Amino acid sequence: MSNFSQPRDSGASEANLIREAFCQLSDQLLTAKSETTEDRAALLEQLLGPNVCRRLGIYSIPADFLLSVVIPVYNEEKTIARVIERVRQIDLPCEMVIVDDCSQDGTRAALEAFRDAPDIRLVFHEKNQGKGAALKSGFAAVSGDVVVIQDADMEYDPRDLRQLLQPILENEADVVYGSRFSGSDHAVSPLWHRSGNQLITAMANLATGLKFTDVETCYKMFRRELIDQMTPTLREKRFGIEIEMTCKLARRKDVRFHERPISYNRRSYAEGKKIGWRDAVRAFWCMLRY
Repeated sequence: MSNFSQPRDSGASEANLIREAFCQLSDQLLTAKSETTEDRAALLEQLLGPNVCRRLGIYSIPADFLLSVVIPVYNEEKTIARVIERVRQIDLPCEMVIVDDCSQDGTRAALEAFRDAPDIRLVFHEKNQGKGAALKSGFAAVSGDVVVIQDADMEYDPRDLRQLLQPILENEADVVYGSRFSGSDHAVSPLWHRSGNQLITAMANLATGLKFTDVETCYKMFRRELIDQMTPTLREKRFGIEIEMTCKLARRKDVRFHERPISYNRRSYAEGKKIGWRDAVRAFWCMLRY
């Protein structure tokens, strides 16, 4: 039996919009009844039925649950505050672990404004080491039940995190990847970039025996215990960590992978995109090594 589930067909942003509309309706009903918004999921389940709510990502969160959002940052002074605000707006109990990888612009100064925020943990590297090193530092600092990676460049929408979390809380998955290229909602990327991603994904599928559609996605969500077990073994300091993590977890027969579609707002290299062809070459090497 495969330990991998294919993504659903519905587009991520459409589901977000529908879910938000129903949540607004439930807020109005709850206000009229003088109840708290903690009853939203139960009320919507009564109104719509459990199957509809499940497809829309409307479900109850355990009372003591905490999501750890690890955000590696390098030269993102223009976007980091907006990313923090977007994460805060999602309807999930979460902490943010933000790792500044020795930014050379005003990122560190921007982060200092959040030093006393109770929902944010800051980690500063004194030397630039790469995304992989930043993630490893972030993983070591988390305290939540589930861990997810969030880039700081505004390409990924935190509203999708609730959809990614659902299979884990419903005990259907241990790892969930958000796919930019499945379903009906994705940004148009340059042909060479899309083709490169497809080639890396195809090779990763051969190496792991799984059926990913987007192995290089930022949105990777894990049960905390997997992160605790894997972090001491991680070696890649740059973008190769994406393949390293995937290969190491795929070797474990007890780990269940899911994919779900997400929205994606691609930015250009002129706007600060950092991954390049050298990282693609490294990804292939990592498949052989790990």
